[in-house]
Amino acid sequence: MNIALVTGSAGLIGSEAVAFFADKFDLIIGIDNNMRQYFFGADGSTEWNRNRLSDTYASYKHYTADIREVSQLEPIFREYGTDIKLVLHTAAQPSHDWAAREPFTDFGVNAVGTLNMLEMTRLHSPEAVFIFTSTNKVYGDNPNFLPLIETETRWEIDHSHPYFENGIDEYMSLDHTKHSVFGASKVAADIMVQEYGRYFGMNTGVFRGGCLTGPNHSGAQLHGFLSYLMKCAITGNQYTIFGYKGKQVRDNIHSWDLVNMFWHFYQNPRPGEVYNAGGGRYANCSMLEAIALCEQISGNKMNYQYSETNRSGDHIWYISDLTKFKEHYPGWNWTYDLKETMVQIHDSMAARLSVLK
Repeated sequence: MNIALVTGSAGLIGSEAVAFFADKFDLIIGIDNNMRQYFFGADGSTEWNRNRLSDTYASYKHYTADIREVSQLEPIFREYGTDIKLVLHTAAQPSHDWAAREPFTDFGVNAVGTLNMLEMTRLHSPEAVFIFTSTNKVYGDNPNFLPLIETETRWEIDHSHPYFENGIDEYMSLDHTKHSVFGASKVAADIMVQEYGRYFGMNTGVFRGGCLTGPNHSGAQLHGFLSYLMKCAITGNQYTIFGYKGKQVRDNIHSWDLVNMFWHFYQNPRPGEVYNAGGGRYANCSMLEAIALCEQISGNKMNYQYSETNRSGDHIWYISDLTKFKEHYPGWNWTYDLKETMVQIHDSMAARLSVLK
């Protein structure tokens, strides 16, 4: 059999991967224990998505296992062994603010959980391709020391800087910077995935995401800003902008486009390689620009407030440079622009909220 194993399978990227790979593998094994609900409360629960996957894809088999516990992972790997051809590790604690509340939990999920997945793969499925969803937060707040210029609706990098044309590449330093506790735990995982590729020769790949988004996101206040922003646009709930005058910039990649990057890498893996993965210059926005887009799509005026206090270690401007990935995999390109992605988020969120009424 050809099997794909996906951690965080009921989350945004995991569930997109299940759908994408459903007709490409004989079996999709999903591992997800809905810790997102523990992190973010009812807003963050992925149970609805897990049920959707089980109801939709006959090839999907779900395991409620905790990636921090080898005793829960080993029986799965032992059962399927070398039939596992792809391990896609998307499970994570993804929030800056939450990580500072429970550093042990954050490090346990992000760093120890990743090491557990690597070791289980090495011991039981050593030929499998192992793909890890890292984050641009591994660069800490180094991007904030770039020459930034304030415009009417956003911060932008000086036009003369090498990063202006395509964004930040993979060679920005990970060192001498404030990462947040979350960023530090993801650095540990990121480096370990690289090491298993370079030291053990495994087919590992690291994808450092910008803002990952899409219609199946369970957005909450502390994570998933476009999804949660659109939810507030629909419900009228108040949204809080944290610092930087609301002009902080993020690039945004649709979950399908990101999983398509994974698919290209799977077919021709480059052991230990690292890629930035985001919307790049193709799809990016500031907070103020995102609010305007939400208002346009929803037809509602946003209810938001502004806090002068920015989140510690947060980026003022971040746009991913995907040049290296596109050179290595020239058959890949973006499919969904920002507005189309936001329309999908709106329609999906509106449908979910109507069911809850």
